Amino acid sequence: MSRPDVVSAQEWQDARDALMVKEKALTRELDALAAERRRLPMVRLEQDYRFTAPDGSTVDLPGLFDGYRQLVIYHFMLAAGNDHICGGCATFTDNIPSQVHLNARDTRLILMSPAPRDEIDAVRDRFGWSTPWYSCHGTTLTDDFGIGGGFALSVLLRDGDEVFRTYETTSRGVDRLRQDFSLLDLTPYGRQEQWEDSPEGWPQDPTMSWLRLKDEYR
Repeated sequence: MSRPDVVSAQEWQDARDALMVKEKALTRELDALAAERRRLPMVRLEQDYRFTAPDGSTVDLPGLFDGYRQLVIYHFMLAAGNDHICGGCATFTDNIPSQVHLNARDTRLILMSPAPRDEIDAVRDRFGWSTPWYSCHGTTLTDDFGIGGGFALSVLLRDGDEVFRTYETTSRGVDRLRQDFSLLDLTPYGRQEQWEDSPEGWPQDPTMSWLRLKDEYR
């Protein structure tokens, strides 16, 4: 098995201390990015969208917030009439923790898909997810947000009945929210994917080829 070099405790500590300098610098850079993010302008959403809530009721944009001031939406790739379940979206959802601390900061996280309510419910019930999952079936929301058939994270702000779009990210921008990826990035072998810069001989597979729906792992 290929593995890291074995050194003395002092040599390990010296190497760890050198890496920590870079980690702390990156932390400060991430803090600076977050500060810029808080200063982004926003756009008012004026479309009269209607969504189907988990209980089957119909809600408008302000209704998605359920009384909270800030809303994070994960756009889950589940299309109407398509049996395919996106492994990336499913494993992201597996990683969503309790929202009690998020709610304490007047913020809510939901899932959103263009599939109709009954198709969403079938997937949610299969995996036992409790994260609120709304249907935007019949609306133009994904096109208006430029998401199309892809996945993304959107952030909205509510001021009374006014709703604003403040932030959006996709692709690797979603990675840092996943506990599994974040923990694997701390390990010697990482995510074990071919895109990673790893030493010769490290285990590596095609990107995300190892991911399975959670009831399909052996």
